[in-house]
Amino acid sequence: MRAGRHKAREVQYAYILLRSAGGWSESEIAQALDISPRTVRRTRARFREGGLAVALAEQPRSGQPLKLTAVQEASLVALACSAPPAGHRRWTVRLLTEEAIRRRIVPQVVPETARRVLKKTRSSRGA
Repeated sequence: MRAGRHKAREVQYAYILLRSAGGWSESEIAQALDISPRTVRRTRARFREGGLAVALAEQPRSGQPLKLTAVQEASLVALACSAPPAGHRRWTVRLLTEEAIRRRIVPQVVPETARRVLKKTRSSRGA
């Protein structure tokens, strides 16, 4: 605890275990550390089941599922590299999303998702 650099959650879990070893109750620990009693329960349970290393390790998180498949992303980038629609000098993310939906490249997509896909490729929508 005193030496080295650790993730904030690891430090929090360590404080939970230290206070637990000191005889503190679940509610006392939760109140002292300004966390939920559920966090205290889960940390204690991980310690009982797997020991110190498991209790201190941050559990993997599922995260947000991907919005587009690799094929859909590639098709969106290819569309962005094509000539813009008549009456426009270049593609906008809004135009791209509307056209991708119209061409059934994707069933539904918001402009922000298209912007992120294009940003990953560093592609330009034309000058």
